[in-house]
Amino acid sequence: MRRRSSRWVRAAVGLAVLLASGLGAAAGPAGAVGPELGAGTRFYVDPDSGAVRQAWADLKAHDLAGAEAMAELGSWPVAQWFNGTATARQTTDAMAALQRKAAGARQVPVAVAYNVPGRDCSQYSAGGAASSAEYAAWIDALARGIGDRTTVVVLEPDGLALSPAFCGGTAAQQQDRLAEISAAVDRLTRQRGALVYLDGGHSGWQSVGTQAQLLIDGGVDRARGFFLNVSNYMTDTSLIRYGTQVAKCVWYLDHTPGAVADDCANQYWPAADADAWYAANVPADAVLTHFVIDSSRNGQGPWTPPAGKYTGDPQTWCNPPGRGLGTRPTAATGVALLDAYLWVKVPGESDGSCTRGTAGPTDPEYGIVDPAAGGWWPEQALTLVRNAAPKLGFNIRH
Repeated sequence: MRRRSSRWVRAAVGLAVLLASGLGAAAGPAGAVGPELGAGTRFYVDPDSGAVRQAWADLKAHDLAGAEAMAELGSWPVAQWFNGTATARQTTDAMAALQRKAAGARQVPVAVAYNVPGRDCSQYSAGGAASSAEYAAWIDALARGIGDRTTVVVLEPDGLALSPAFCGGTAAQQQDRLAEISAAVDRLTRQRGALVYLDGGHSGWQSVGTQAQLLIDGGVDRARGFFLNVSNYMTDTSLIRYGTQVAKCVWYLDHTPGAVADDCANQYWPAADADAWYAANVPADAVLTHFVIDSSRNGQGPWTPPAGKYTGDPQTWCNPPGRGLGTRPTAATGVALLDAYLWVKVPGESDGSCTRGTAGPTDPEYGIVDPAAGGWWPEQALTLVRNAAPKLGFNIRH
């Protein structure tokens, strides 16, 4: 990291805040209500994000390199998470406040709904509403706050790929989860500007057919599409291929009598064989569901633990070392089915207190107890900036 004068860094931090407010960026489309994201969409940048606050803290501590890095990070749009910790009225008010700020900046907010009962299979981000009825009321409160403004809604990360069927739950619990997600889609899409995306997992997880069937059961036909890679590290290339296969498999299962999930070619097939299967079973002009990718931390791809270091689960998804920011948030993707690259997981927030199969409590990769899930971790934020691919440059326009 090149050295900068204190005066320059103060200007950089100030510009990050200015950009985040929308006043320092050139005017773009006013976020007109519509069924899709235009290539010129500008996503909402929070002027009081963890990165911006860290930039000011670093500057006060005379850490000029850190302040510059955090100013650069803070100039990019990141999703706002709603996790059910507030009352219904507070949830509506918080969403409405986000809408006002985004409207003032002529930007489109990205909101994460993360409160489904039994979320995260009782792991590091455990919690959620106490019942289906409580969840439905919370979704209603969230939707009321959205109003009619164009809003990307990332509906329940891990809500389908890590649903009860995949972590020891009962058949009844699985049916409840699917019904909860499906009802949430119906309620949210009553807001004419809501672009709702369902959980599509990622390319190193559920097979294409399994994930496609989960999306169908969750109501993807009534949503804009699905999202991939939230809080994970898979490469854009693998995700685009996987997302395209999932979209085609959804079409196949919906349009082929007697079809079952295992029919679909999946990401583990030889590429040529999978391509041939889809060419034979899905028309080239088929209308397919779209997807978005969380590229907030996948610039270096997934982490491969040192050979033989861990005898238990190395938790490759949990605060892996040496990762970096990925493709910048944009709706100009150049890929027909890919609506946007988004930064959904907040860069610099911990995945949880990882122990990697050891007795703990320290994380053997860092020699410390990691911050709790969602806790701000300045060192991790700085690593993500320094390892960004492509390299992070100061963001003057979105």
